[in-house]
Amino acid sequence: MTVHVSLSRVFFPVTTLGPGRRIGIWFQGCSIRCAGCISADTWSRKPADMTVEELLERLDTQLEQADGVTISGGEPFEQFPALLDLARSIRRRFQHRRDILVYSGFNMADLQSQLFALDGLIDALITGPYVEEAGQTRPLMGSDNQQLHVLTDLGRARFAEYMRPRNTMDDRFDLLMDDDGTAWMAGIPGRGDFEKLRSVLHDRGIPFQTTEDRHLRS
Repeated sequence: MTVHVSLSRVFFPVTTLGPGRRIGIWFQGCSIRCAGCISADTWSRKPADMTVEELLERLDTQLEQADGVTISGGEPFEQFPALLDLARSIRRRFQHRRDILVYSGFNMADLQSQLFALDGLIDALITGPYVEEAGQTRPLMGSDNQQLHVLTDLGRARFAEYMRPRNTMDDRFDLLMDDDGTAWMAGIPGRGDFEKLRSVLHDRGIPFQTTEDRHLRS
């Protein structure tokens, strides 16, 4: 069966969303829409623009070079057939030589039937909505209500290092560029990081706009 997926963007290498050099895949479309989300541009829905098979063909070279894959969004579980097909295909090709981390704004209790189908296919899962008022003391997570679940032996080996308090090494971003010159930052910003960056750039006469700014003005 041909499975289609609606994508926001794909980048390689991403080094701030899990261990090693990773492929970052952002799905398009999210009904959760957390206040303060740094990826508000991924909320709106659009028709699925490629098949999972076409996505894998596009990523063929990067998959050979990557240490793992991080799937975020948007909300990947709202395109569950695509998420399942993608995870199955990566696992079939690489067995346990590439880890897969998935971000979801849903809580673990909401995903039990999907996780049964994904058993053994994804290695780590971060669950829970971003809560702007919550603390932020752990790596890989935007707010302390979120939970990191390791689901396989590979997940335990690769993600054990993230079971610690957040430190200054976590306060960094990957700067990624589209062909049209649009810049994207991948990572988990600390509280106030974008405001500090906006202030520094404003003092130098450089305009700065986040995807949340664009969403609020649209």
